[in-house]
Amino acid sequence: MPDVANARIGYFWHISDLHLDTLYSTQGDVYRSCWQLSRPGASTAPQSMESPGPFGNYNCDSPWSLVESAVKTMKAKQGDNVEFVLWTGDALSHSAQPLSEQKQHEILRNITELLGRSFSAPFIFPVLGHEDGSSSNSQQKYKQMGELWRHWLPTEALNTFEQGGYYSIEQTKSRLRIVALNTNFMRFDHEPEPRMSHSLRWPNEYYGEPKASSSTMSAQDQLLAEQQWLWLDEVLSKAKQKQETVYIVGHMPPGVDERQLGPQHSGQLIFTERNNKRYLDTVRKYASVIQGQFFGHLHSDTFRLIYDEQGTPISWLMIAPSVVPRKEGIGGSNNPALRLYKFDTGSGQVLDYTQYWLDLPLANRAHEPLWQPEYNLTHYYGLADISAIAMHNFAERFTGKDASWFTRYQRANAVRFQSNAACQGLCMLNHYCAITRLDYDEFRLCLESEQLPLQGHAAGTLMLSSSCALASLLLLLAFSFLSCCCREQTSTSTSRANLVMSSSHLANL
Repeated sequence: MPDVANARIGYFWHISDLHLDTLYSTQGDVYRSCWQLSRPGASTAPQSMESPGPFGNYNCDSPWSLVESAVKTMKAKQGDNVEFVLWTGDALSHSAQPLSEQKQHEILRNITELLGRSFSAPFIFPVLGHEDGSSSNSQQKYKQMGELWRHWLPTEALNTFEQGGYYSIEQTKSRLRIVALNTNFMRFDHEPEPRMSHSLRWPNEYYGEPKASSSTMSAQDQLLAEQQWLWLDEVLSKAKQKQETVYIVGHMPPGVDERQLGPQHSGQLIFTERNNKRYLDTVRKYASVIQGQFFGHLHSDTFRLIYDEQGTPISWLMIAPSVVPRKEGIGGSNNPALRLYKFDTGSGQVLDYTQYWLDLPLANRAHEPLWQPEYNLTHYYGLADISAIAMHNFAERFTGKDASWFTRYQRANAVRFQSNAACQGLCMLNHYCAITRLDYDEFRLCLESEQLPLQGHAAGTLMLSSSCALASLLLLLAFSFLSCCCREQTSTSTSRANLVMSSSHLANL
């Protein structure tokens, strides 16, 4: 249990996956990325009846108005009295790769300047997302980004960032160290699937169709990736020797995407198998100094647990939902979200967080971004503290008979996005296994071993519901039969009394 009474309370923001699309238009087509395709040769298909709202659409990436409102909300809610901001990548649109490098850099600069204007303290810690710019020379990209963010990064951090897109920063007021990873070195590149956007005629800012991502890294990037692993082990080893505490920050988390229910390697895996295992082994080795792990990428509000070899929970990961409402590939959207953490500035112990959200349809109707608190972590989930054991005990509630805890989690997972599909059976199991089994083999075994009991529980619930419905139907038929019989008899007060008594008796069955 953390010593809250003696804690030196501080706050930090976590913002992720902005996916700013400079081509978003309220006159655009929601089934064509909310673009207004007016150039010669554009698709002549009629636009959808739905118009994109001023603050976004569930099918599209973010307009500038949404990104700006998010940053303004951060400043208004907790601007000056904030220790730092974690910005965990993917600032560019999903469709930004065909843009020129100059245009991509301009978009990133505009977001950087917005954040810089909004927070007086120069403590914004950015990490690279997989959508944050493309370049034939990765080190050239790191140098360009380093130049853009040099006012936030000390000299030592800037050196490693310009080398490989990763860095470490020691907090001056405490023993807390921020370790920012370049998870692009760890990612599993999926084979590109046919996308609707290939049929579009791209606007003038684009020079061609989207390029399929390569499933292999260059020899140079492989070397940089290995250097990051060696650097990470060295940083954590020194932190352990100096009795520091560490926050690990990155864009893509280890494990699998809990909302992907398709076959393996079709979007579910995030890291390569080797990198996934290497990351988990590293956390197990240095769990005593790792106070928290913070990621984005999935656009969902969820968490992960890492266990030691004996099965004891030893570390947790928090995955923050996105600002952008669109989730590419699976059709699972979410409302825009921001997260404010409360922590002990001395020890780095995370004490709580408040999740903020934007009701997107309401904001579009009101023409005003009404950001509001969605929930408080410890209160919402009934936690005494935020620790690996407490989060493990909460996740285990998903396997019990009380489905209300998973319902709460599922409501938050998509930031109150109203989905017509209920998450039951295998869907619920996929969430549980993704949270508690980050190793890919263990995840597969979890799905197989837990599937039959869970399906049996679901079947029992279904049979109970069916039995209740059948009983209600039989009671209705019996009542109708008695009513018909009684109408054929003489209408006397005695008959009416008997009918009332019969009806009352059936109602009590």
